[in-house]
Parts: sequence; structure tokens; C-alpha cells
Amino acid sequence: MSTRLASCSCGQLTAQVVGEPVRVSICHCLACQRRTGSVFGEQARFPRENVSISGASTEYVRVGDEGSRVRFHFCPKCGATVYYEPEGLEAFLAIPVGAFADPNFPSPLVSVYESRMHQWVVPPPGAERIP
Repeated sequence: MSTRLASCSCGQLTAQVVGEPVRVSICHCLACQRRTGSVFGEQARFPRENVSISGASTEYVRVGDEGSRVRFHFCPKCGATVYYEPEGLEAFLAIPVGAFADPNFPSPLVSVYESRMHQWVVPPPGAERIP
């Protein structure tokens, strides 16, 4: 079984995961674009019991487009988001794929909020595409 380590930029806040993600997705919503400073956010969802968090975090709660809340946990020193908790999915933690700094991480299989997708972005072949 695989073990991966996600980390903030300074290494103070980490999330160690055991096993494969249950979902890897990209989100094109405007909030994810602002949060990441990129044209989409990519995240991997893991069962909560498979994730071990170490270090201090600061929390920011954002209300999504459909009214649900997401609790983002980021490093108070460097500001990088290491994990978040989507309301209604309490059995899982989501981790931004970039926090793993692993070019071999599994590709996303879901692409959401494509109505806000930048015109030049092309989701991976075979990904489920949700407007």
C-alpha cells in the first residue's frame, strides 16, 4: 500500500496519506481559481482515517456556490493550503494535489464547473466532465 506526504511550502504542516485516493478531480470554479492563483484547483480525496496531520494550521471557512461550507487548513507561517474538509463529506479529507509535489500522482478522473473553465484548458481524456 502506498504512502504519500503532502506538505506546505515551509514543511511545518503535513498530511501523510496511506492508500490511493478515492477521487482525484479538477475544479474550475472561480473560488478555486482565486484560492490557487491558477486556472483550476486539483484535489485528491482520501478517507479521513487514512490521513495523519502534523503541525499547526489556520482555518478559513468558505461558502461554496451551492451553499455548502468548506474548511480550508493552511500553514500559519507560509500560507500554503495542505488539506480541507468539505461539508457533507465528513468521512473524507481533500488535499490539493500540488501539496504532494509528485509529478507521478494519478491523473484527475473528474472535471467540475467546466462552465467557468478557461478556453485553453483540456481535461484529461476519459475524465467525467460536469458543466
